[in-house]
Amino acid sequence: MTARAGERAPGRRRNLPRSISLHTIVLVLGSFVVVPLLFALIGGFKDTGQLSTNPFGLPSPWVPENYTDVLFSGSFWRQIVNSVFIALATTLIVVGLSAMAAYVFARFAFRGRELLYTLFAMGLMFPFAVAILPLFVLLRILGLLDNPFGVILPQAAFGLPMTIIILRAFFRTIPREVEEAATIDGCTPFGFFWRILLPMARPALATVSVLAIVASWNNFFLPLVIFNDPNWWTVPLGVQQFYGQYAAQTAKILAYVVLAMVPALAFYAVAERQLIGGLTAGATKG
Repeated sequence: MTARAGERAPGRRRNLPRSISLHTIVLVLGSFVVVPLLFALIGGFKDTGQLSTNPFGLPSPWVPENYTDVLFSGSFWRQIVNSVFIALATTLIVVGLSAMAAYVFARFAFRGRELLYTLFAMGLMFPFAVAILPLFVLLRILGLLDNPFGVILPQAAFGLPMTIIILRAFFRTIPREVEEAATIDGCTPFGFFWRILLPMARPALATVSVLAIVASWNNFFLPLVIFNDPNWWTVPLGVQQFYGQYAAQTAKILAYVVLAMVPALAFYAVAERQLIGGLTAGATKG
């Protein structure tokens, strides 16, 4: 036992520098995220004069009005509701359509399947900015300007390629024996998809739902083009409008930005386990 312990000790000593270096890298990378957030959070409790004279110290005195003014603002909560509605509607459409398409690509063999799948995958290489002008003209013809579906439908369309790729890879890991057993029991293809495949694919569905919600929440360019009515502005547009209105009051802007980030951070904190679990489920499923 003593000899074995002596053999393990040099190995541990060799691994110690690697462990220290990895922890150092994690701490350095984490600081790039945490430090700006702390600066914005504490800066929101200052006034502009304090930010100029004491940017990195604690507020003296504390100015909570920067936060309370935003929290009691009706426009801020309206933008939160708009962003939540658009994100949820986009997610329902993109996940629903992608799940059906991925099921067909994964479980059915037909002529031209791989070519059609490749066309969907090529959507990942199509820059959104290139499509904005014809998209704007099309939405104007359809009367969807200043309409939430003018943002929801394009977001869902551009979210299809990635979602289909993720779900198809997961659906292909479901054993054929499960489908054959369901067919013997009298289950139709749609019944297998609805009653068996979707429940088994909950980790992957959760993953693509999180990705769709986050992408919709952070989308700035499309709402900027589509919405002229302030009543339909989303949170990113609200941040820009608030910055233009209070350009000289940096502390108020920091408070607004921090509060605008809270819903997204809270959602990600809740959904983080589902996101990571869904990304690894396909690789570990046998």
